[in-house]
Amino acid sequence: EIRLVGGPNPCSGRVEVLHNGIWGTVCDDQWDLREAKVVCRQLGCGTALSAPRESKYGEGKDQIWLSDVNCKGTEASLAECKAKPWGDNICNHVEDASVECSGIQRHVPKLFPHLFLAETEIPEPGPIRLVGGPNRCAGRVEVLHEEQWGSVCHDDWDLNDAQVVCKQLGCGDAVLAPIGAKFGRGFDTIWLDDVNCTGVEAALSECPARPWGDHNCYHGEDASAICSVACYTWRKLWRRGCCVEGRAGILREEGGHTPMHSLSMPSLDVSADSGITVSTTVRLVGGPNRCSGRVEVLHNGIVGTVCDDQWDLREAKVVCRQLGCGTALSAPPESKYGEGKDQIWLSDVNCTGTEASLAECEAKLWGDNICNHVEDASVECSGCSLNIYFLGIGAEVDIPEQGPVRLVDGPNKCAGRVEVLHENRWGSVCDDHWDMKDAKVVCKQVGCGSPLSALGGARYGRGSDIIWLDDVECNGTEESISDCPARPWGEHNCYHGEDADVVC
Repeated sequence: EIRLVGGPNPCSGRVEVLHNGIWGTVCDDQWDLREAKVVCRQLGCGTALSAPRESKYGEGKDQIWLSDVNCKGTEASLAECKAKPWGDNICNHVEDASVECSGIQRHVPKLFPHLFLAETEIPEPGPIRLVGGPNRCAGRVEVLHEEQWGSVCHDDWDLNDAQVVCKQLGCGDAVLAPIGAKFGRGFDTIWLDDVNCTGVEAALSECPARPWGDHNCYHGEDASAICSVACYTWRKLWRRGCCVEGRAGILREEGGHTPMHSLSMPSLDVSADSGITVSTTVRLVGGPNRCSGRVEVLHNGIVGTVCDDQWDLREAKVVCRQLGCGTALSAPPESKYGEGKDQIWLSDVNCTGTEASLAECEAKLWGDNICNHVEDASVECSGCSLNIYFLGIGAEVDIPEQGPVRLVDGPNKCAGRVEVLHENRWGSVCDDHWDMKDAKVVCKQVGCGSPLSALGGARYGRGSDIIWLDDVECNGTEESISDCPARPWGEHNCYHGEDADVVC
């Protein structure tokens, strides 16, 4: 028999084997991922993620049964691997071997037989909580003592301490152990100081520390923890993006259980392209991706274009919605993505912007128009906006919709000339007073992380349309560049040689 003990779930921990009715550990000499694979397989715990050495999950207390274990990785159990005779070793418990597996194997009906989901009971949080953070698994650490909540001083605070907190809360593994009141200062008692956990304790109260209330700190030194998030029910990732960071799990689209992407590797960043079939009656062609290009519609088995008469952002919204392509960014006229060659099917399309498809909008009769292909209408959408769900072990990554700002003419979507959308028209931003705080807001708004530089002088080329903003003065905390102080829209003393740029 074999088991994993001291870990956060039945599929991670110190390896112990049963021999002659006594449980004992395994020495980490020659211990690597091949041996871990066998242990995970034997326990039905999925894929081996790592083979930690040096008693990561605490030291055993009884026999050290095995040493120099040498598996091929294909064996069904550890007993099939070569090793020294039982009990023959020169090891001590500091060298106890451990294993981390992806989770309990669960077969998802014929679709993803290799999918692994970790199943662990979420413990009652008890006398501990994380406050001031974005969710219950990130924030300032507070503990309950004598019926009063208080904070923890950050002296000696590290990832081992945070690991105990995360485990106690049922929040997976510790990702970070921030200090310096990262999530704000507490107001009441500082209960703990000099906390020194090993990481295997079941509760923070089991860790060595000063006596309750004995400290030399102030609330500017409050300790925090950021944990991964365990998803035990389908978690909706709404329309803000399609990214999940996790160790094991599955993504699916709204309305069905068709898997789109499986996760079974540690710290894997996954961007899921669902590959689902979208509307066959409308498409965007000639653009850089399926969510930008010339609008073409299918009628009587023939594909044709749409005339740009009355074409604006309302019609673009409907097309983007129909294609599952997120937010409409612009509605370019005059065949921006090339001229079509066949029929011009629609003209004078007039949508309210709320329709589910272009077919619901008012328009002239099919084929009734006085247009030519120079007037072919186009659409540019922000991208994926499927309602995505995640099930498994991992942390949800929140990617905001692009909204009315974009970076153009750069090497990628996260670097380029800043353009903002106002009154259904894209325009640039003047570089007067442009700095890293302004760039920070732009990068956050487009879902591109932190700014690397805030450039001026039209580094990524000059815009050709209106200059919408000048003297932008963000403090860096705004959600949108439109929230920042600036001159009124369209008021400036600039030319396009002063267009502002950002690299995120």
